[in-house]
Amino acid sequence: MINLYSQEITKLENLMLSLDQKKYRATQLYIWLYEKRVDDFDKMSDISLKFREVLKEKFILTLPTIDIKQVASDGTIKLLLKLEDGNKIETVLMRYSYGNVVCVSSQVGCNMGCSFCASGLLKKKRNLRVDEMVGQVMVIDKLLKEENENQRVTHVVVMGTGEPFDNYDNVMDFVRICNHPKAFAIGARHITVSTCGIVDKILKYANEGLQINLAISLHASNDETRSKLMKINKVYPLKELINACRQYEIIANRRLTFEYILLKGVNDSLENADELADLIKGMLAYVNLIPYNPVNENDYQRSDNKTVKSFLDRLIKRGVTATIRKEFGTDIDAACGQLRAKNEK
Repeated sequence: MINLYSQEITKLENLMLSLDQKKYRATQLYIWLYEKRVDDFDKMSDISLKFREVLKEKFILTLPTIDIKQVASDGTIKLLLKLEDGNKIETVLMRYSYGNVVCVSSQVGCNMGCSFCASGLLKKKRNLRVDEMVGQVMVIDKLLKEENENQRVTHVVVMGTGEPFDNYDNVMDFVRICNHPKAFAIGARHITVSTCGIVDKILKYANEGLQINLAISLHASNDETRSKLMKINKVYPLKELINACRQYEIIANRRLTFEYILLKGVNDSLENADELADLIKGMLAYVNLIPYNPVNENDYQRSDNKTVKSFLDRLIKRGVTATIRKEFGTDIDAACGQLRAKNEK
């Protein structure tokens, strides 16, 4: 049976046509699922009884369930969600002044093997289906509405466990559902997909015709350091990656974000800042400096505040637009993948 939450609108329209229904049935179902949040076909009152029986025969409406819920003092919520097959994934709600941001996982585990990251402690078991990514937003949205019926998810970042471009087609369907006006109705510029740097998929993404943001997990200013931190750099070294980013900028006409975790004594020197400024020179790019959340299984430490400030100042003096990412959930399992890894142990 097909999970109805897995269906991007054009695919759902084609499904309706295959069932001898009009295309508008797809939009009608979207309104019930996402605007009215109805998860029972019998309650879809403007759909004929006969077709409701067909829907019940061919489709299911299941979502992940909450296994563990952590709430930080700053209001951040971190969930360990249980999927139908028993696998567990992490989802995080971060509350900014401008809205409610959900960090979505795209895989069960991760094979990228970044040496500083808790997500890779447990290897990839499988890609998440579209409905399992949609489910993460639905569960968080429900929690927000329980707090205040006027609250909702306003931003989505696909930056949780997994490499989104290693699950490309499902992630694209997911972001289209997020963006659709009869689904989550989240503006394209309020949706961000992050990648470690899979070059061919960056170029494919550039040609999707979407206004959805792209973030590159860079984390180093030279190949030697990046190859130690990120295995992907041995496949797609910096020159290849940056060339693809420059092409993306031209094709998509969109500004890129470079994510850069600062690791004490590894990638946080002023020389590194200068290398980074040289690397992205001339690009309409933004650098997001990220304080590191230490992971017990490795020896990396966060850069001290003075070093972080000096790094930021050097980038700004070099004409780079840069900020330090606000930290969330520091009194819970803050690092991506940490809660799941701890629970699996």
